[in-house]
Amino acid sequence: MTVFDDEFPAVAELDAGLLEALRRAAKDAARGGVEFSVNSGWRSREYQDQLLREAIAEYGSEKEAARWVATADTSPHVSGDAVDIGPTAAAAWLSDHGAGYGLCQIYRNEPWHFELRPDAVDDSCPRMYADPTHDPRMQK
Repeated sequence: MTVFDDEFPAVAELDAGLLEALRRAAKDAARGGVEFSVNSGWRSREYQDQLLREAIAEYGSEKEAARWVATADTSPHVSGDAVDIGPTAAAAWLSDHGAGYGLCQIYRNEPWHFELRPDAVDDSCPRMYADPTHDPRMQK
């Protein structure tokens, strides 16, 4: 889905500031031939729990799964504060240009995951965490 498809809950339930920043970035990227898709945006608690269970099965432990999937209590997707962008060219474009819109890649191991950091427009994006296990917000 594009970042303009408000009828999809994954987009419609996003933080308004995040959605507006994504729309502006997508419009500018499209001028250069780069099309954005929101591969994952807002998620229900139930869906986040399902993703975590699947990650535990895939990676063999909660500790290893935590490098890739947050709990429903800590995931910024559940609160509508994060998006996963695709395809790869769009995520790369946003990694290079996102700070100008306040959109920042948060984790080095997840080049598709972006969150709104309005201060980034003036100050650039904060230093990335290696993965979610290094993010203090995930320690709840």
